[in-house]
Amino acid sequence: MADKITSLQVAERAGVSQSAVSRVFTPGASVSQKTVDKVRKAAEELGYRPNVLARAMVSGKSRIIGLVVAYLDNYFYPETLEILSNALQKQGYHVLVFMASNTSGNIDGVVEEILDYQVDGIVTASVAMSSSLSQRCLQAGVPVVHFNRFENTDGVSSVTSDNYEGGRELARFLVAGGHEKIGYIAGWEGASTQRDREAGFCDALTDLGQPLFARDVGDFDVDRARAAANAMFNVTSENRPDAVFVANDHMAFAVMDELRFGLDLKIPEDVSVVGFDDVPPAAWRAYDLTTMRQRANLMVEETVDALLAHIENPTAAAPRQVAISTPLIVRGSARVPDSWPPQEG
Repeated sequence: MADKITSLQVAERAGVSQSAVSRVFTPGASVSQKTVDKVRKAAEELGYRPNVLARAMVSGKSRIIGLVVAYLDNYFYPETLEILSNALQKQGYHVLVFMASNTSGNIDGVVEEILDYQVDGIVTASVAMSSSLSQRCLQAGVPVVHFNRFENTDGVSSVTSDNYEGGRELARFLVAGGHEKIGYIAGWEGASTQRDREAGFCDALTDLGQPLFARDVGDFDVDRARAAANAMFNVTSENRPDAVFVANDHMAFAVMDELRFGLDLKIPEDVSVVGFDDVPPAAWRAYDLTTMRQRANLMVEETVDALLAHIENPTAAAPRQVAISTPLIVRGSARVPDSWPPQEG
């Protein structure tokens, strides 16, 4: 086996100092384009690859971000995590993905493992961390940003959609459409996204003089959502909702399938269905789902900005609590009010 090529050999071939070679392969380091070209040409000719782990031991920076995610079956997360990974790579960071379940013991164990990798920061997506574990990360000098979850923890940033206002908008839309028996199928009740969407929805219904007609829980799970739809709608017509807000699109698709093919109901003639996320299948003709759009690009931008601010200036960067507005995307799964959108006045 041939010996590994060293940075000193690259420096000699390129006619530069060894420190110049190091700067060329250090993201964000100051170095002229002429030096970059010479060093990269020499490295390619010699077959040199920089030792990232060794550099991390010297600098104290791994350039690795730990990403914790609970599940990837919801279309929103694979697409969004790809955007997040690409955005971090543009800043010279690499993403190490860890899977977890939505239980505090499991998540705590996963995060403890992440810290062993000497990551520079942690992003949690679709999971909740205990406040004590968040503080342990901060004490270790590892900033944490919660993505699509809000937790009121000192020193920790959160980036979400404005789930509360999104829920309110859906309530206004359904009431304006003349619906009088409105149901709700909840997601996992430990999630801030679920809590805030339902709170906004129910508060707006109350403001409009409409009590919630029916409620069940789908747990952000396809099978649970299908069962919830069957329980809610497999009743006499007078006890059946004429509209339902399903807490995310992932569940809404299963609900629509159950209504159409399990219960022989027409959408939107018999029942209007609305969701939340606007994942790609929402626009498919099979679903044509009216839904609130989570603006993934803006959410990722805010997440990366918050994370890098903490990494680059840990003592001065204040934690951020960002809630990004969600536009209503009107399609064919729900009755469209004659006076929609409402006129400003």
